[in-house]
Order: sequence, then C-alpha cells, then structure tokens
Amino acid sequence: MTDGRRRRPAGPLEDERNRTRRSAAQAGELVAFPTETVYGLGADAANPAAVGRIFAAKGRPADHPLIVHLASAGGELDRWARDIPTPARELAEAFWPGPLTLILKRAASSADGVTGGQDTVGLRVPAHPLALELLAPSPKPAAGLASAASPHRRPTASAASARPKPPMCATSSATRALILDGGRCPVGIESTILDLTLGAGEPPRLLRPGRITPEQIATVIGVLPQIVGRRPGDHTPRVSGSLSAHYAPTTPLRLVAKEHLVEAIDRLHGRCAVLCHSRLPGAGVQAMRRLPDDPRGYASQLYAALRELDQAGAAGIVVEEIPASPAWAAVADRLQRAACGSGAKVDPDVKVAPERHP
Repeated sequence: MTDGRRRRPAGPLEDERNRTRRSAAQAGELVAFPTETVYGLGADAANPAAVGRIFAAKGRPADHPLIVHLASAGGELDRWARDIPTPARELAEAFWPGPLTLILKRAASSADGVTGGQDTVGLRVPAHPLALELLAPSPKPAAGLASAASPHRRPTASAASARPKPPMCATSSATRALILDGGRCPVGIESTILDLTLGAGEPPRLLRPGRITPEQIATVIGVLPQIVGRRPGDHTPRVSGSLSAHYAPTTPLRLVAKEHLVEAIDRLHGRCAVLCHSRLPGAGVQAMRRLPDDPRGYASQLYAALRELDQAGAAGIVVEEIPASPAWAAVADRLQRAACGSGAKVDPDVKVAPERHP
C-alpha cells in the first residue's frame, strides 16, 4: 500500500546530480526535496548544526519537532526508536514507503533538535523516487519538513517546476538550500501522524489526519485509532503541523457554507478570491478555483490553489464548505488551520471543526 511512482533508470548525468545532492546533505547543508505529500526542507538528522539550520531558515520554534525521513524501515526503526510495538512494525510494513508518520519512543541517538526535546520521535519513509535516492546511499536520514516559510501555505511543487524545462536541481539563495525539482507532489497534503507510545492494550492516537485513514489503519492492526487533538497541558506529543495556525495564506481566508457564498462575496464587493468544489453561478470576483469534489482530488490541488488565490491581490479568500464526513477530515483540518493562521474566522454555519474528525 504505497503512493509511490516508478521512475526511469538514471543516466550518467542524473547519477552525477544525485551524488551532488547526497554530498550536500551529508555535508550538513539544507536540501529542499520532494515527497509524495509536499516538499520538505531537510538536513542530516544526526547533525545538530544541520538540524539547527532548518529551524533558522523556517523561523520555527525550537520545541516544535521535525519528522525524520528514512530510506527504509529495515534496521533504521531501531536506530531512531526504542520499545517499538508490534503494531508499529505492521503499519510500516503495510504503508511504507507512504504518507504515514509513526510517533515512537525515541532512541538515545535521536537528537533533541529533531524531537523538540521530547521523549518521542516522528519517523516515516517517503514514497517519492527523488527522496529515496537522496536517502538511500547514506546511513544518515534527513530530518524533513515543508519548505514554505512557516506557518504559511505549503509547496506541492518547486518553483522550478513552473518553467518549461525545469532543472534537476537548483539553489535557493533565500535559504541557501539545494532544491531538488521532482515536479508536483501527488498526495498534496502532509502525512497522517499516528502516536504509538501509549503501551500495550491502548489504541494508537491519530494526531494529524492525512491520506492514510483511521479505517485503513484498523485493517492492519485490528483497532481504530483514537481521534484526538492536542490541548495545552495534556500529555499528547507535540508533532509537526499541529499548531492551530498553520498552512495559512497571507490573505484573510474565510470558510463559508454554500448557501451563504453569494452573501460573503457581496460583503467584499467582489474584491475576493473564491475556492469551491461545486458549480457556482457566475460572480464578479477577482479569481476563482474549482477543485474536484472528491477528497483525494481536492487535497492534491489544495495548496497550489491557495497559493494562486493568495497572489490574486484580493481583500479576502472565500472557501466553500466541504462535506462534513470522515473522508474529508484531512482537508477539513488543513482548511481550519489556514483560516486560523490567516486571521479570519470560520462561518458559524460551517459544519467542520479543527478537532472533530469522526
């Protein structure tokens, strides 16, 4: 069960470029790399100075952990985690490479910078050929996270991908990172995060919804995970992407029930951008994006659409509410955080909430 893609065999020039990328990561430099979910800004997870460069480039709080990307489960799980429960190994076997991050008890070798000073570590194997090529030759996995300036909207394609003939790699002067252009990310939103640190007899906790659903998890381990949200003072591990304000455009964003869309547009006198999934009557707005009306298709285009609408120069972004069903939980989570991070409020008639995922 993976979301990976086949890639043609590398030629001599591509092999040389791959060696350049690997050398950069192994030397402690930052590398922006594609995964099947979103692009990540990575560095050698075993190098505290390199990990520190990620936090500096992102303006990221020091206690907000990263996700360690591995080339494979193999012996690497035991290198980075301890007391690994059987369900964790079963899930790794079923979904890696793929968009599932496992939260486990950290091994002594897991640095504080990667874990945010906690006793847990987040691990996954990405299902993207360039990411795996970057990771495979080295015993040093990359500590990865998205390459957009936190907490704003995430990139699902590199800037180079918009060019007619994108280069295999480029350098970002803003972050001094080598950029690996892998085109668009097929999943489009970040990985599911599952906490397996509670011990025997306790179901795992879903800390962030994603492509891998609770039902898929239950088919492997025989139990549905608890659906939880982290609150101040509780003992739920801090995880990447768990801030209430995250994935946000700079333009104020408002979630609006379908029957109130025209009213919301009128309030802005047409000076708005609209994100919808159903057919709407023609309206005098500055920009409009209509996404697929299925959750996977919507998710795969969400961040690209938010980025486009954010650049429209509108006074606000109006987003049509999505169905209030478990299949849409991951999209609902990202839209709620986007609205919160943009400083906007959720329409009271919208039936989705940040921590209500059935």
